[in-house]
Amino acid sequence: MSSTLSVQRLDATFGAEVHGLDLRSVDRPTALVLRDMWVEHGLLVFPDQGLDRDEQDRLARHFGELEFEAAPITNVRADGSVRTSFDDDVVKSIRGNEGWHHDSTYMPVQARGAVVSAELVPTSGGSTGFADMRHAYAALDDEDRATLEAHTAAHSLYWSMQRAGYLPTPRDDGSYAMYGYHDLETPRRPLVKVHPDTGEANLNIGRHAHAVDGMVDDESLALLDRINAGAVADDRRVHFHEWNVGDVVIWDNRRLMHRATPFDLNEPRRIWHTRIAGDPSTEAALNHAA
Repeated sequence: MSSTLSVQRLDATFGAEVHGLDLRSVDRPTALVLRDMWVEHGLLVFPDQGLDRDEQDRLARHFGELEFEAAPITNVRADGSVRTSFDDDVVKSIRGNEGWHHDSTYMPVQARGAVVSAELVPTSGGSTGFADMRHAYAALDDEDRATLEAHTAAHSLYWSMQRAGYLPTPRDDGSYAMYGYHDLETPRRPLVKVHPDTGEANLNIGRHAHAVDGMVDDESLALLDRINAGAVADDRRVHFHEWNVGDVVIWDNRRLMHRATPFDLNEPRRIWHTRIAGDPSTEAALNHAA
């Protein structure tokens, strides 16, 4: 590992920017150091790395098995043209991601984290926000903590996209071709998650959460909307990363929520997302634990 490694904390309750390390040449000892930093800070930002897809996936595998390899999140078609219509299913997915969420809570096993890099960025907009759910939990009053610790919620991509008005166009059989629209039993998760590495309690909420057990719909929605809004209301526990071409970020999905932000769809944007699979022994939904 380079002796010039520099770690600068972000101006938030989490996160660090790391300099002096070429992510292409991460060996086993360096990977162990990075994993410890990742658990400590929740978010690691590496400016100007310029990884290709294979390099990004290789880096991500130091943090665990992959849920999926590098996939584009982009408004750019294969022919180079850009998607500008809000009726376009890919644009709907991009817009849906503007809601705060944890990745893959709607899957049987929640993601451990992600490695994301930027290839094309617009002239303005398109930042990615991150929010610290450990500190959001700590900031709750005793009554809210007790309520949340006693309940679970369902997590569904169908539900969140329908609520936002961004469900994609169904196929002839009524199913959807895009990732996450499965026909399995809707995962149910505790509203408070104990991080398996730190032992700290974190809120596990976001846009996919709904149908709190023991509550009618209106009561459930009111609770979740209030907790979600409060969790990101304090600027000290929120950070927005303004992308530059070549940037790489790694985040801990068990601790942080994240969200996309709008940008001009007439401008091309392409970032690459490699998702790190969760450990089924700690990240499986309550009704998928087997």
